[in-house]
Amino acid sequence: MAIVHKGASIVPTKTEMVTEWMPHQRWYHGKGHVPRLRRVGGFRFEDPEGEVGCETLLLADEAVEPPVVYQVPLTYRAAPLDGAEHALLGTMEHSVLGTRWVYDAPHDPVYVSQLMATILRDAVSDGAQASVGSNEPATGSSTGRADGSVSSSSVLSGEQSNTSIICRMTAPGGGPAEPVIVKVFRTLQDGDNPDVVVQSALTEAGSDRVPMAIGHLSGAWDAPTGAATLHGHLAFAQEFIPGVEDAWRVALVAAAAGTDFTDRARELGVVTAQIHAALAQAFGTHEVTPEAREALVASTHQRYAAAAALVPDLTSRSAAVERIVASVRDVHWPPLQRVHGDYHLGQVLDVPERGWVALDFEGEPLRPLAERVLPDLTARDVAGMLRSFDYAAGSVALAEAPVDASAWAAACRAAFLDGYASVAGAPDADAQVLTRALELDKALYEVVYEARNRPSWLPIPLGAVERLTTEEGTP
Repeated sequence: MAIVHKGASIVPTKTEMVTEWMPHQRWYHGKGHVPRLRRVGGFRFEDPEGEVGCETLLLADEAVEPPVVYQVPLTYRAAPLDGAEHALLGTMEHSVLGTRWVYDAPHDPVYVSQLMATILRDAVSDGAQASVGSNEPATGSSTGRADGSVSSSSVLSGEQSNTSIICRMTAPGGGPAEPVIVKVFRTLQDGDNPDVVVQSALTEAGSDRVPMAIGHLSGAWDAPTGAATLHGHLAFAQEFIPGVEDAWRVALVAAAAGTDFTDRARELGVVTAQIHAALAQAFGTHEVTPEAREALVASTHQRYAAAAALVPDLTSRSAAVERIVASVRDVHWPPLQRVHGDYHLGQVLDVPERGWVALDFEGEPLRPLAERVLPDLTARDVAGMLRSFDYAAGSVALAEAPVDASAWAAACRAAFLDGYASVAGAPDADAQVLTRALELDKALYEVVYEARNRPSWLPIPLGAVERLTTEEGTP
């Protein structure tokens, strides 16, 4: 058991150190704010060598409303960790232990080793014994599909909302085992993470269209705004598929070269429909409610108003937008079910001898968890992929050596829909209306994003809005 020195003084405090460091992290959502952090939970892992302190802080940032809860794993060392300068928060003076070097723990092999051990062994962490916030331990849960120990690890760069660690594994009897990637969720919400739930269910059902689920870590913390205890997933381990590219990069190369991509797009449509069928089998379907219809109507109205405020020329499209919005109230809707929720080319891997493999079933990470787990139309995923083909063509059109890939994108969109229909059945007129409405909803969201962040990319979603609000815009 790790020794916790109660009553020891620390300068600066852990919270002070994290407050200084957190605004510079890509996963911090309170840009422009100075964090105001309060501990609402935490736990520790024990270093078998007794040298490194491994503590996870669960911190509520009360600088924003409503407060956001972050997971901040830290390690404390008596000497610098070689090669981890980029992960150093700073040093603190401990009244008993002296100078301690403090690191962002996913970059520390001791933390990673103990995190994976806790998951693979269905084990329980140590308690933190802190005086503020919950000290409930974290609990590991394994699917039983992997075993062994971490031999080395590295953090995946470029992630926006989580921290993923690639773990090279050693089998129980020695020798290499299949690698694992474990995702540490940085922003916590009450309830089960859909990525964990969906991929675990599809793995259990035998689907190879998602990475195999290995296990997860779950925990608890105090609600920032009350006395309740909240529960949720803290980390998720799954099969790591090395040396592959995502569909976005594969499609960009094809679009730039004018290479025919229709066979791959058709295959992606088939895989998408297979995933939807597996999700319906695993989680069931739900009858459509008036509230679901009105939610889509309200979403499109809000997104159109926001887009027109930033791009006034869109006001000329108001009648056509209203006609499309009104149509979703009148047509037949299929049953609702679990879907991917944030589906695009970047969420699919091109795996040799296996085909397309879909990732990241979290849904839009900035949406409340309660919304992300609601049953939805499968057409939302279809519309997301249709928009992604447009973006691939738009991207190469904006390159230093522009390429007109509009015909390439149209062919890919048609092939994707054809592949999807070969499994799910040919869409009737009502299904086409819904796909069109959802694609417009997504394009209006893109207009707002590009106007605020990348104005030079505005022609991509604006072209989609123009196409979708004309009579010939039906998919």
